[in-house]
Amino acid sequence: MSATAGTLLLHEDLRDAVQYCREVTRARAANFYWGLRLTPEPQRSAMYAIYAWMREADDIVDGATAGSDVARSIQTFRAHTRLALRGEVAEPTSLWRALAAVARAYPLDASDFEAMIDGQIADLRPQRLQHEVELRQYCEQVASSVGRVCVRVWGYQSPDALALASERGVAFQMVNVIRDVAEDARMGRVYIPQERFDGAGIDVDGLLHWRDPPRCLALLEGMIESARDRFEASAPLESMIEPTCRPTLRGLTGMYRALLERMAADPERVVRQRVSVPTLQKALVILRARLAGGR
Repeated sequence: MSATAGTLLLHEDLRDAVQYCREVTRARAANFYWGLRLTPEPQRSAMYAIYAWMREADDIVDGATAGSDVARSIQTFRAHTRLALRGEVAEPTSLWRALAAVARAYPLDASDFEAMIDGQIADLRPQRLQHEVELRQYCEQVASSVGRVCVRVWGYQSPDALALASERGVAFQMVNVIRDVAEDARMGRVYIPQERFDGAGIDVDGLLHWRDPPRCLALLEGMIESARDRFEASAPLESMIEPTCRPTLRGLTGMYRALLERMAADPERVVRQRVSVPTLQKALVILRARLAGGR
């Protein structure tokens, strides 16, 4: 990507579109927003546009109601996305104008966006994963794809960065799976594989009601350790990202690691309430990432 191509995103004609995407990110994803504040321009604005696109996809699925034609909405969204990734605008809205500009400026891969849309469609129906390989496939679909898009915008110095970004995405999504286990189960989605429940000797209802604490702990601690392993496996990624964008990756990773360790300190909390990282701790994570700079 040339410097000129990147700065096209900051053109006066796109200012309102980028501002819209920034506000969507700030309002809907505080953690992600503050992590992206560490990113230099024009990559920062590009990431706002990509997040706004992901939010729109989420909202189409989350807003589905009985009798709604969500399939048609997703089909239209997919068609508009394909056009935008070719640098064309199907509708002159802020979202599509911004995404088309990002596609003209950065080497995005359409397959990553297709995977994210497919993941949204999969969440429309109850999910009950049976095997570990299915969990891996789910994480790759909804999160590894995001990781690769981020790396393509940030810039990277080794072709291995894309594979490691996929691994980091798996780590992030495993944290989400652990945190959201109770909420997902209420919607008929169980992403912890059945073979893990069998290995721990409990069922989903037993976990949600914490009926056998040692077995419940064994299950969640196993998931937590698997997530840690994925973070460690992707550790070389930071050194492969362009130095100016390394603080962003460190900040986002630091917040996910902090969330994982809060759950590790008291695994039972995930079935009682939605676990989050306190504001002060998040601020410290971002500060450390900023101070570390591009090392």
